[in-house]
Amino acid sequence: MLVEIPALLTPAEAADALRALQAAEWTDGRVTAGHQSAQVKQNLQIAEGSPVHQALGDAVLGALGRSSLFISAVLPQRVFPPLFNRYDPGMTFGAHVDNAIRQIRGTPHRIRTDVSCTLFLTPPDEYDGGELVVQDTYGEQRVKLPAGHAVVYPATSLHRVEPVTRGSRVSSFFWIQSMVRDDTRRRLLFDLDMAINAATPDLPEGHDAPVALTGVYHNLLRQWAEVA
Repeated sequence: MLVEIPALLTPAEAADALRALQAAEWTDGRVTAGHQSAQVKQNLQIAEGSPVHQALGDAVLGALGRSSLFISAVLPQRVFPPLFNRYDPGMTFGAHVDNAIRQIRGTPHRIRTDVSCTLFLTPPDEYDGGELVVQDTYGEQRVKLPAGHAVVYPATSLHRVEPVTRGSRVSSFFWIQSMVRDDTRRRLLFDLDMAINAATPDLPEGHDAPVALTGVYHNLLRQWAEVA
């Protein structure tokens, strides 16, 4: 399930983050790639643990916690500390699948990468190319969003970043361990939640349907969720 999260950051917040990143020190992006991914990855990253990484990562995590759409789509249990990358002209990331398990730097903690997220920080008119291309059951989905908008999709998906041909594409990327690891079940819960929210305002006050459907939602979540 691929879901766009509009305005996770406001335009001003995205612009502030972009300015901070443009002044930061960048390193080879292959530092976080697995053996296979490193062979097709050509980009730059902000060093984990640097002051700008810490500050902007905390800001992204705060924005995620305020987004009801993100929470409904992902059902997050743990979120990997956000990372930040840059693609300059000629840089690309070939087709790959994200590592199933990620170690959180400086801690003994690991997360299972059920869902991947990309948060776009550069306005799309400032660079050419750089589309995120995700392969799913409906074919290829090409994603290039306004600054501050994000997209979530199954980490099991084969995906790539097209070569940048003009400008620079800066974004945040990270992974989420969901309470519901199965994408099909997450999709059913998300669709049910969205349907309840859409239908409720049109029903008479005190109507039984929203309560009944909400009960179905939570009973399914209770059956499928892993919260240990």
